[in-house]
Amino acid sequence: MGEDGNRSGEHTKQSAAEAVRSGEEIRRRVHDLTLEALRHRRFDREQIRQAVRAVAEGAALGAQASRADLRQALADAFAGMDEALSRSAEAARAALAQMVATGRDFSDTELRQALAGLRRLEEDFLDTVARVADAAGEKVAPELRRVLQEARARGTETGRKVSATMAEVAERFSVASIDLALAGVAVATEFGARFAAAASGLLAGMADALRPKDSPPPQRNRPPKADREDGGAR
Repeated sequence: MGEDGNRSGEHTKQSAAEAVRSGEEIRRRVHDLTLEALRHRRFDREQIRQAVRAVAEGAALGAQASRADLRQALADAFAGMDEALSRSAEAARAALAQMVATGRDFSDTELRQALAGLRRLEEDFLDTVARVADAAGEKVAPELRRVLQEARARGTETGRKVSATMAEVAERFSVASIDLALAGVAVATEFGARFAAAASGLLAGMADALRPKDSPPPQRNRPPKADREDGGAR
């Protein structure tokens, strides 16, 4: 990540720490911060993990001095991240539908690549938060691990959105097994340039739609690289 990305990640981390430390509307504030961090990054697995890590590290930092109950503060922060990531899964689902509908030059490889990355979204989310828990202080670490354990047991909203997309794609293309269909591309770190551009644009639109009417729009970063190079999805 470049210098701008480092500054952005540090700002996100500090904002998340303050949100959790305040003990007020933690879930909503962390959701908004996560969504804002995601919308300003390229839609690929590494960039998504970086956004989640910045927010989770900030939440762990802020929880140490939060005015709210420690475990509840962490649970609320986790729920806010999950809700924001589920929005990115919605954007991915809409981008897939859009590209498949236009169809003519959307290759099977691009579809498989997009699905392979999307399938890993929940796992990447949980693994990133687990790494943050491992590095957290002795007061926060066990509580954050409990939050994670409960999330793994009951599932996440992100995982449910991804599963729904996989089922929809399997039905549409008469694929008996998504796992077999994705054999050989499951380690993909990139979603594909056109898909990433489409999903990024849709996610930004979702973030704008969710913004309170009296809230000024944020300054936009330069568009994702895929947009600049490919002109976005057609």
